[in-house]
Amino acid sequence: MSSTEVPPIIVARDLSKVYRSGRISVPALKAVSFAVERGEFVSIVGPSGSGKSTLFYLLGGLTRATTGSVLIDGVDFANLPDAERTAVRGRKIGFVFQKFNLLPTLTARDNIEIAYEISGRQNEGKQPPLDQKFLSYLAELLGIDGRLDHRPSELSGGEQQRVAIARALITRP
Repeated sequence: MSSTEVPPIIVARDLSKVYRSGRISVPALKAVSFAVERGEFVSIVGPSGSGKSTLFYLLGGLTRATTGSVLIDGVDFANLPDAERTAVRGRKIGFVFQKFNLLPTLTARDNIEIAYEISGRQNEGKQPPLDQKFLSYLAELLGIDGRLDHRPSELSGGEQQRVAIARALITRP
C-alpha cells in the first residue's frame, strides 16, 4: 500500500468464535475474513443461526474471538484491553441493537443524550458538550423531532428504532 492509499476502516482476518458450555463446543463463526473500505456500504445477510450477530459482536468488541483479529481504523481492536476497547467503541462505532435497549424511564431525548455522555466518559472526558443543533438535525432527519419528550413506551416500534439510530449516531462514529 502506498502512503497515499487509505486503509480499510474495518478488516476481519480469520475470525472464528466457538461458544463452550462444559464439554460442549458450538462453533458460531469459522475463519471469516473481509475488509470494508471507507464510505463503502456493506450488508451482512444469512439465515437465522448463521453467525451474523456473533460477527457484529466481534467487530464491535462486545465479545472476543476464539481466533483471528479485527482492525478498526488500523487498530487491532480485538486484542485491546477492555477499557481501551470500550473507549475506541465509543469513538468509532455506533450500535443499533435488535431490541433497541432504550432506557424505559428516560425520554427519547434523554436516551440519545446519555449515549453521548457515556461516550465522553469512555473517552476520559475529552469531548465537547453535546451539539444540540446536531441532535435536532438527527431527530428531524429521522422523523422523531416531535417525539423527543416521550418515553419508549409512548413510541411506536419504528420510532423506538429511530431513537436507537439517533443514539448510535450522536457521537458521530
